[in-house]
Amino acid sequence: MQLNHLSLANFKNIAEASLDFSPKINCFLGNNGMGKSNLLDAIFYLSFCKSFSGMTDAMLMRRGEDYAMAKGLYLRRDTPEEVSLGLARGRRKTLKRGGKEYQRLSQHIGTFPIVMAAPQDIDLIRGTGEERRRWMDMVISQSDSRYLDALIRYAGALEQRNRLLRAGIVDHTLYEAIETQMSAAAEYIHPTREKWTERLSGIFSRYYRAIAGDDTETVGLAFRGSLHSSPDGTLRPLLDSARRHDEAVRHTSVGPHRDDIDFTLDLMPLRRCGSQGQCKTFTIALRLAQFEFLLDATGIKPLLLLDDIFDKLDADRVERIMALVTGSHFGQIFITDTNRRHLDDIIGRTGGDYRLWSVTDGTFTLAASASPA
Repeated sequence: MQLNHLSLANFKNIAEASLDFSPKINCFLGNNGMGKSNLLDAIFYLSFCKSFSGMTDAMLMRRGEDYAMAKGLYLRRDTPEEVSLGLARGRRKTLKRGGKEYQRLSQHIGTFPIVMAAPQDIDLIRGTGEERRRWMDMVISQSDSRYLDALIRYAGALEQRNRLLRAGIVDHTLYEAIETQMSAAAEYIHPTREKWTERLSGIFSRYYRAIAGDDTETVGLAFRGSLHSSPDGTLRPLLDSARRHDEAVRHTSVGPHRDDIDFTLDLMPLRRCGSQGQCKTFTIALRLAQFEFLLDATGIKPLLLLDDIFDKLDADRVERIMALVTGSHFGQIFITDTNRRHLDDIIGRTGGDYRLWSVTDGTFTLAASASPA
């Protein structure tokens, strides 16, 4: 899959942009705060219906404007596709594929798979379990629509149960009805997360070793699921036993919304023992493993977005990452940096198929381009 053209209006600090892309390497050079990451976020939004940065839709509209627009022209499975997004203040967002509006945005997830690596990825290591669950759900949902549906059903039932708890309502029949929905959804969510973690772990370890250049470091991913403590492997007995406690604290304390993944380095928690370079290597390896998983699961090469990924890495690791992402295994790549030398090194590996833009205050100026002879 590739993105051939992108049009933007009033997206973050980008007043207007119209860019034609190379099918291989697209580089964006500029100082921090100029709009490089905003462009990548727009591409991410067209695939995932929300901002990678976590901003609300209202925050994505350029200051002083009442609307924002993004339109992408793709080639997907050798077929031209158009995806357009519209945001307007005070109105719900609209997403269209081929001019036809989606009734539910969840129908779009996974159709145009995407992987984005960015400085915020350090939150996967340093942050809470919520960050890791969000990442896990984002990846799995792009390859499994049934999983996404189970997540939506679970979240709806969880909110209903928490609403009862906050209101102090004691109606066991109502609780049982809601908890039956939660348990049914959890029966798909839990094993899917567990199998996915096992599958990703082997791919991830291979990429970590390739980037680190060190076979002596042992890295690991381990799923820590709430249903592991269930006597029968389902959520119902856990909810039953936690009911009195949950009524006291007024929220649901057990379930898939408390699952987590442990990241380890030499059998120690990475967040405690990992250096900056090791943590950065870890997150980039996670993203490249995510790419391979989605390629295997969907049969489509995801778009690969690399936002300022070389910071805090030594020259050898930078070299190894460049060698990986410019190989034939990966497809179309969008990469930002403040250092032209990095981008020129990547361009030099591509066989001449690239485009490079300089970015200043939300304006994109084509600085160099070439196509293979």
